[in-house]
Order: sequence, then C-alpha cells, then structure tokens
Amino acid sequence: MSANTIDPDETTAARRQRGEEIVQILSAGAPRPASLDALERDFPFLSNAVNAYAVGELFARDVLDVRTRQLALVAAFAVLGLGDFIKIHGGYALNAGATEEELKEIVYLTTIPGGFPRAIQASQAVAELIASRRTS
Repeated sequence: MSANTIDPDETTAARRQRGEEIVQILSAGAPRPASLDALERDFPFLSNAVNAYAVGELFARDVLDVRTRQLALVAAFAVLGLGDFIKIHGGYALNAGATEEELKEIVYLTTIPGGFPRAIQASQAVAELIASRRTS
C-alpha cells in the first residue's frame, strides 16, 4: 500500500510508532522538541493524536519531500504567528537541506498573507533558530 493511502486496518499504535520514528529522522539525532515531551506528559490524548495522525500519517506521505513539507509548515506557522512551531519546523527544514536564506525568504513572503507584524514575529523566531544552531 502506498504511503499516500490510509490503511484502515493499521492500528493507532502502529501510526504512533511511525510518528516517533519520523520525529527521530526529522531531528537528525538531536533530542526531540521538549514541547512533545510536555504534551505527552500533560495531555497524553492530544499527544497521541499528534503523533499518530499529524506525524504518523501526514508526515509519512511522499507527495512532498521532507524539505518542501517543512518549509510549507514554516510558512503556515509564520502567518499564524506561532514562533515556537516556526523554530521546530524550521530546524527540521534545515536538517532536510533547506537553507537559512530560504527561511528568511519565507519571512519576507509572510508580509503578503499575514502582514508586517506576523513577518516581524516570524523573523524573530527564525533569528533565534539560526542563532541557536550556530552556538550548538
């Protein structure tokens, strides 16, 4: 069965396991984001849904390559003003071969759908991400 087709017989546990494996790959050997640990500890039902569906199902699809998918998520989170998610998925994008310049370009593009305040928020998140990777 294609990665782009849902297997109705696959268990949630199998999807969740796939999600955990995908996060390991996206993190490129770094610890998984602390927000995922906190989510699992404090909101296990939501954590299961994120790992099984968002990561285990959507991230397993191969219509978009990992780099493109992560850049698209950075753009979406930039327009929504979600800096923590910009940093997580921006890091995943960099791990998958995106460049700092591509992340900065997304910030500039954010001005069109999100306006300057959202672009400024996104620029701060991207700057923090880049700075953290240079010091580690």
